[in-house]
Amino acid sequence: MNANDTTINELIENYVSDVALKLPRAQRGDVAFELRALLHEELQAKADAAGRPADAAMTMALLQAFGHPNEVAARYRPTLTIIDPADGHAFRRATLIGLAVIWCAGLLEVLQQPIGSGWDVLTPLSQWWLGIVIPSLWWPGMLVVGFALAARSRRRRPNAAVWTPRTGKRTHANRIAMAAGIVGILCGVFVLIEPRWLLDVVWQGRAAQEAYTALTYAEPFRHRQAPILLVLLLLNIPMLTAAILGGRWSVNMRRMETTLSLITCGVMLWTVLDGPVFMADSSDSTVKFVMVVIVAITLINFGIQAFRRVRPKPDRGVHAQS
Repeated sequence: MNANDTTINELIENYVSDVALKLPRAQRGDVAFELRALLHEELQAKADAAGRPADAAMTMALLQAFGHPNEVAARYRPTLTIIDPADGHAFRRATLIGLAVIWCAGLLEVLQQPIGSGWDVLTPLSQWWLGIVIPSLWWPGMLVVGFALAARSRRRRPNAAVWTPRTGKRTHANRIAMAAGIVGILCGVFVLIEPRWLLDVVWQGRAAQEAYTALTYAEPFRHRQAPILLVLLLLNIPMLTAAILGGRWSVNMRRMETTLSLITCGVMLWTVLDGPVFMADSSDSTVKFVMVVIVAITLINFGIQAFRRVRPKPDRGVHAQS
């Protein structure tokens, strides 16, 4: 497979993924499998008609002519109509009558409060306005306005809705971000080896003794979890360096990254549950809270990635609707 084939396949896979992610999870695999095969067939037919091999430009022309992923995804599922056009006037009439009933009923309720003077009327009226009127309007109002503005923007700028391939953030490495990551890891290693060094760097040895005590490791952590966390941090450096030099993440590198992250999360949870990290209770509770947050964010991120992953598989009778 040459570089041109790789580019063509990446464009098609990118497009198929964008379409599949607009569909319910149960449909994604079948639709992705069918759509990918269809696009390859049409691209081959286009190349045969042109009398030359397919290339990236021909592939982009085919994909953009095929339609925006939102439009293509709509072909694979029934059209969802919230309000039938024939019921538009009835919807408006029912909305106005319903709001009038809600507002009047709420107003009658708040006006049952004792009123001693003219100023006392302002209290139930403010309660009615804030507790009845506004809550009855903000949600449907924001939805209607938001979708209306989005539709108007698409009509005024049709070129903005033209599909373009994503940058491939899961494969292409951002060298600046990777370099910043290496710097962050080295700072983490510096602090992990001896956090009291941070006090010497910032305050040049003039920090209070209580601060040094607060950043003193408990001996069980120093001898058990700390060396493991140090090794796990250092293992990220050659992986990030390889990504910077290569300019992209390979499948094996992503697997290594996932494995290291999960192992690190496991060690952090072990640290939180095993015993104190620092001698001072305040420092210990703070660092454990940070570890729990890191673990939670990491696992949530992996969960989102797993949910959004598209796995093309054989067709099970899911077809686009004409």
